[in-house]
Amino acid sequence: MDQDIAVLERPSVLNKIVPDFSAAMTGDQTFQLSDYKGKNIVLYFYPKDNTPGCTTEGIQFREMYPQFQQANAEIFGISRDSIRSHEGFKAKLEMPFQLISDPDETLCTMFDVMKMKNMYGKKVRGIERSTFVIDESGKLVKEWRGVKVPGHIDEVLEFVKALA
Repeated sequence: MDQDIAVLERPSVLNKIVPDFSAAMTGDQTFQLSDYKGKNIVLYFYPKDNTPGCTTEGIQFREMYPQFQQANAEIFGISRDSIRSHEGFKAKLEMPFQLISDPDETLCTMFDVMKMKNMYGKKVRGIERSTFVIDESGKLVKEWRGVKVPGHIDEVLEFVKALA
């Protein structure tokens, strides 16, 4: 029973079922985890729309999107930016996947990605670039934290291909 309580406190526990959740996303849609049963889900958390690292990461996911689809995977980017900001970022980069807005940090808390970071010598609280894979049954099967963009998307794709 204690394990169940721990899962509720921090639902993003490896090899545990992720509780169903919903959130606003681009395309005037609502993301609902349960809608994607039977698919592998890649959730990538990134700090901010239209910043260099986040743009590079988005472009790389975009370029490899067909391979992710072949591996029965859907990709969703998540940050605290507004839907309006996300719509502009998505259009600018011609992303074929949706972006989820988490302005109140519900998902950031659920996946424990909020960290204190150094920004130009100042301590700021922000999203630690992280990627999570939820398998077809809804179980969290992989996490990467403190991600460096170069080579990362290839690594995620290889992992997802192994699930397919």
